[in-house]
Amino acid sequence: MLATLVALLLAIVGLYFFYALVMVVAPQLLGPPEDWIPAGIEWVFITLVCVFGLTYAVFTAIRLAGRIVAPIVSVAGSARRIARGDLAARAMLDDRSLGEAAMLVGDFNAMADALERASKDVSRWNALIAHELRTPVTILRGRLQGLVLGVFEPDADLFRGLLVQVDGLARLIEDLRTVSLTESGHLDVQLLPTDLASEIEDLGRLMEPVLREAGFTLELDLAAGTSIVDPQRIRQALIALIENARRYAIPGKIRLSLELLSARLVLSVADDGPGLPDDFIVEAFDPFRSRQNAGHRAPSSGLGLTVVRAIAIAHGGTASYRPRDGGACFVIDLPRHPKQD
Repeated sequence: MLATLVALLLAIVGLYFFYALVMVVAPQLLGPPEDWIPAGIEWVFITLVCVFGLTYAVFTAIRLAGRIVAPIVSVAGSARRIARGDLAARAMLDDRSLGEAAMLVGDFNAMADALERASKDVSRWNALIAHELRTPVTILRGRLQGLVLGVFEPDADLFRGLLVQVDGLARLIEDLRTVSLTESGHLDVQLLPTDLASEIEDLGRLMEPVLREAGFTLELDLAAGTSIVDPQRIRQALIALIENARRYAIPGKIRLSLELLSARLVLSVADDGPGLPDDFIVEAFDPFRSRQNAGHRAPSSGLGLTVVRAIAIAHGGTASYRPRDGGACFVIDLPRHPKQD
């Protein structure tokens, strides 16, 4: 558009200058005023103007085409490389590229970055999941093979140990499922009017023997009232937090509290320490992140806190860590009466 206007302007201005110059210098070269057919010199000037305009148009079109086509060709070539498996391919952007072409290249490269990260995440997740599943499966296989070969005597303790491994494997699979659903945006919650205090008291009675065996006592500070939550998911999150304290905290008290506000509810699980290392706090809720404190009591998949955060987000809330009195305190903050679709 700009090139056309410039060419038109040059032609008009050129005609004015041409006729002004000829009429002053050599008016006899022009035909009679009543003659509408251009004279010879006029044809020469018209030809020169056309040649100049055509040259300018071709030059401008080539440059403009380069600024438009080059980024598109780069995007197409990079797309073919990605289709062949080269996820590191990126489109190149010329400094002279037009704004729309630059946006296309930028969007394509952003998509390629996301695709490469997703591919790396899938590979990492597959390796980590295989690693986490290998240990309980290996233990189960060894115990069962020992039973078949007669190395182990079938007794209640052996079967109890096998059941513990199966329970651990089932929890790991459910945690993996929860995290995977969260990553894909499909973790649904079944919101029901729930007396959380009653639910938590039942959970405390269930976990009390295991905690007592590890040297812990569970203290409950629960506000009475009804909230709209998914009781099964809340139970899953609290089990993960209590198990986290059992693995890493100093034997002592685990304090579980429920505070009910007018619009929100706050669940917290606190222990006597030592709390999270400063360099671990930022990544504590990321999947497969496990602090390796000396003397911790049980192996961890590194998914517990990730599950807690996923469940909190699915309820429209948050999960966070707060140091408290030298110990660790994990807080789940949720809307008490969320709007249901």
